[in-house]
Amino acid sequence: MLRCGDGSLYTGVAKDVIVRVKQHQDGKGSRYTRAHLPVTLAWSKECDSWSDGLKEEIRIKRLDREAKERLVSGD
Repeated sequence: MLRCGDGSLYTGVAKDVIVRVKQHQDGKGSRYTRAHLPVTLAWSKECDSWSDGLKEEIRIKRLDREAKERLVSGD
């Protein structure tokens, strides 16, 4: 998850998190993050496969804001 400049959280999946975060920071990521720069990495989780990563992305996107904030804070 990325923390955007306006405090919002963006959830995505990537094979190389560091490279993908840099793309977002350079304005070459998603349309959403381009409009909400700057972004910083707030939370990540390594998954065993791309499929597992996509499932985790969907699970997180279904969470409400409060649950996402708890995840980021480690609760």
